[in-house]
Amino acid sequence: MTPAARRALDAAGRLFYERGIHAVGVDLIAAEAGVTKKTLYDRFGSKEQIVVEYLADRDQRWRAFLAERLEAAAPTPEARILAVFDASEAWSAENSPKGCSMVNAHAEISDPAHPAYPVITGQKRWMLDLFTELAGEITPEGTTGLGRTLMLLHEGALVAHGLGILPDPIRHARRQAAAVLAAVREQSG
Repeated sequence: MTPAARRALDAAGRLFYERGIHAVGVDLIAAEAGVTKKTLYDRFGSKEQIVVEYLADRDQRWRAFLAERLEAAAPTPEARILAVFDASEAWSAENSPKGCSMVNAHAEISDPAHPAYPVITGQKRWMLDLFTELAGEITPEGTTGLGRTLMLLHEGALVAHGLGILPDPIRHARRQAAAVLAAVREQSG
């Protein structure tokens, strides 16, 4: 990616996240990035493609951030699951004061034909698969149910964080996840 394209993607990402995808036009992105509209269209082709690349970039950065936290976590399945919540709390404090960018984007892009839709839903499917995989290390017979429960706790916390109506929703969800994990261990032990 050229420096101008990177600046454009960074500006678009900041603007889309702060103001909303539909509220931001290519003129504003170009002005904020210090590039021409021609540069935007030469590099990205359309505003839709800028949205795709913005979301893919956020997803890639989140996955790398989470991988580091999972790598540093204690090797028990419970610790790794709770590390996801810890990572989300840290990520949200640093990068997402208005909540999850994928959830926010889905509020504006719910048409499966939109080229960004698979990025949005793919990121959430990946998170569900991660929780399900980690749950399988605790309860092979209840993997799907536990994975879904953890995903719902996590996603609910992200939405509540973005709304700002509950104090420390991600930390609260982490405590609830720990309680669920303890109950599952007790049942299977």
